[in-house]
Amino acid sequence: MKRLIVGISGASGVVMGHRLLKVLKQLPDLEVHLVITEGAVKNFACETDLDVTELTQLAAFTHSNKNLAASISSGSFVTDGIIIIPASMKTVAGIASGFAENLLLRAADVCLKENRKVVLVPREMPLSRIHLRNIRECADNGCIIVPPMLTFYNGADSLEQQIDHIIGKILMQFGIEYQKFVAWQGEEA
Repeated sequence: MKRLIVGISGASGVVMGHRLLKVLKQLPDLEVHLVITEGAVKNFACETDLDVTELTQLAAFTHSNKNLAASISSGSFVTDGIIIIPASMKTVAGIASGFAENLLLRAADVCLKENRKVVLVPREMPLSRIHLRNIRECADNGCIIVPPMLTFYNGADSLEQQIDHIIGKILMQFGIEYQKFVAWQGEEA
């Protein structure tokens, strides 16, 4: 059984985290551990009509971001990695500096020290030099950076299709195929 940690932090675009959880819920033999930051709870209220309790029903386990004694805070609790979607610049900075002050940051820190996948979906625009430095620091330390950029080659003309493309790119990192992902087919010469 695969075991993934999903973190939703307080950046705009929390709907992407919700969609990822819905997709993961449909996959057999996958255990999802969810952490939602306080900022993310506020963004769900601002950006969506979703009740955060709906998200908790999409995960096998939901952990309080304040619980540094949760199972996912230990390297001996084996996971396949963590996806943070969206990743706020505060969260990115915490990961870049190893400042594991809450469970989400600790879980990412554990995945890094155990050589597990850490996929960050940073959400900010424009990016300052500080943001870019922190993203680069994360990448240099093994994080996979999947910015939620618009895609045009696949004919995605709706927000839902754009999010599906991002989720497909994320799941590729874990060897999981997503049927709604439309890959580039290339051109015949």
